[in-house]
Amino acid sequence: MTTVLFACVHNAGRSQMAAAFFNRAADPARARAISAGTQPAPRAHPEVVEAMLEVGIDLRDVTPTLLTAELAASADVLVTMGCGEECPYVAGVRRLDWELRDPKGASRDVVRAVRAEIEGRVLDLVRENGWGRQVAPST
Repeated sequence: MTTVLFACVHNAGRSQMAAAFFNRAADPARARAISAGTQPAPRAHPEVVEAMLEVGIDLRDVTPTLLTAELAASADVLVTMGCGEECPYVAGVRRLDWELRDPKGASRDVVRAVRAEIEGRVLDLVRENGWGRQVAPST
């Protein structure tokens, strides 16, 4: 089981979207995603919740989590999204840095564009690593 940790500053936008898309696309027997932030917000950003509801993902009840060195060390892959030097470096953990605009307070169109970019990157990551759900052949 591979654990992918998506991290951003508030764990209320980008990293929540990425983890949700990942867990929808990945085979849960192969990989799972968690998310965290260096300065967690009290809840997901309302504009992000709204944008994710448009694609059938409900983030209304997620609770942003603090990114600790211990949490980062528990992951196999750490994907950072704008937390810069605040995100820990952990030896042995593969790290990717995705430059993505922070959707907090952005217009609906900007949030949708960020959502689409995150979804595309997540689907590429799942596909490239063979973590996708197995589809039963039709008979």
